[in-house]
Amino acid sequence: MDTWDLTRNEWSPHRPEILSSNDEGRAIILDLPAHERLQEHQVHEGAWICVVRGELRITDGARERVKVWAGTLVRLAPNERHEVTALTDARLLLLLTPWPGPGHPGTMTLEEKAAVRSRAAARAG
Repeated sequence: MDTWDLTRNEWSPHRPEILSSNDEGRAIILDLPAHERLQEHQVHEGAWICVVRGELRITDGARERVKVWAGTLVRLAPNERHEVTALTDARLLLLLTPWPGPGHPGTMTLEEKAAVRSRAAARAG
């Protein structure tokens, strides 16, 4: 059994900490100062956001917004675009399941990675 005190003040903004990582999932704690945001993005995995403290606004790819606060759990489907904005100083626990998800670069072979890099270089050139 592993345990973590998610309320301790030893974490710092802009320095997410991976608490645990295995094939089942990855747990990350993140402090986000008021008015800062995680710009619109998506992840290959299912994303679970648990607000430990503070208030957030989460916007999905369809621009639907929801305000959430400490004690709220939000689930986002794999590849669902979203943006997270801190309305106050906030701490969130992010769970990514499974880890890494299908299509994540960590699941690619070296040959697949080389092909992706080659296609990207061709588009940039």
